[in-house]
Amino acid sequence: MRIFIPLLLLLLFLSCEKDNSANQPNPNTSAYRITKSISYNSVGVDVIIDKPEGNEFDVLITYHGTVQSDSNILPAAENTLNQFKNILYRQDMMIVSVAHPQLNILFGDNINQAEAALLWVKHSANQELGITVKKIFLAGHSQGGYLVTRLNTMHETNGVIANAPGPLNLVFRCQLEENGQTPASYVCDNLRNVYGTTAENSNAYYQRSLLNFTNGFKSDILFVQGLDDMAIQMYSWPTFKQDVLNCTNCMDRQFVEITGAGHGAIFESQTAKTEFNNFINNH
Repeated sequence: MRIFIPLLLLLLFLSCEKDNSANQPNPNTSAYRITKSISYNSVGVDVIIDKPEGNEFDVLITYHGTVQSDSNILPAAENTLNQFKNILYRQDMMIVSVAHPQLNILFGDNINQAEAALLWVKHSANQELGITVKKIFLAGHSQGGYLVTRLNTMHETNGVIANAPGPLNLVFRCQLEENGQTPASYVCDNLRNVYGTTAENSNAYYQRSLLNFTNGFKSDILFVQGLDDMAIQMYSWPTFKQDVLNCTNCMDRQFVEITGAGHGAIFESQTAKTEFNNFINNH
């Protein structure tokens, strides 16, 4: 008895210790916001991840608009995350905001980083974050809307939302800059350095315009456009809308146009916010 009783007590103690550790909180279920450098197919990009409590989520991937300095990319990504989070009625979605580059590449080439972030969420986030990704939605504002519209011609998701996507027509926009009718931008300056003027090579500009990506949508898409947006946006909006509606190989396309709202209509209009949430909830 002197030999076996201490041994029995020791086994009971170890058993209790094991049970106690099993009841400790799992760090993977905690809520957090982090900035993470991710990579997919050797293409790297920074993302900001806003994770609620739990470990199984629908995910909203957001893309920011144009910035004037690469030092503003991460702040723009965080601001875009906050803007979409503020209008999202659900509290149980994880948001991944993509800090896609802009200044040192030709306009549109950041589709590579935009795609890498989507594919990372699809195929790598489960393992790297210790979570389960369920549905995936894309949402973008301005140039971010341009990116998610293009991504919708490349990959299937559960749905896409694009607010004031653009530039719609780089030929028109850059021609105005060449003629001195609107201030110069790095977007058109970079294109002109490579392709020459719009008069010399208009097709190169058109190939990168959103007007060139109005077919082959693989998922349902919601477009939100404030009708009091800038004239440079509204000049090509009716053409873009009609081209999208004429698509014969696209999934469902929905347009919400807001009278009295400008470039940020989805964040300003209650109607747009409601349609945004209805779109996600119905998909």
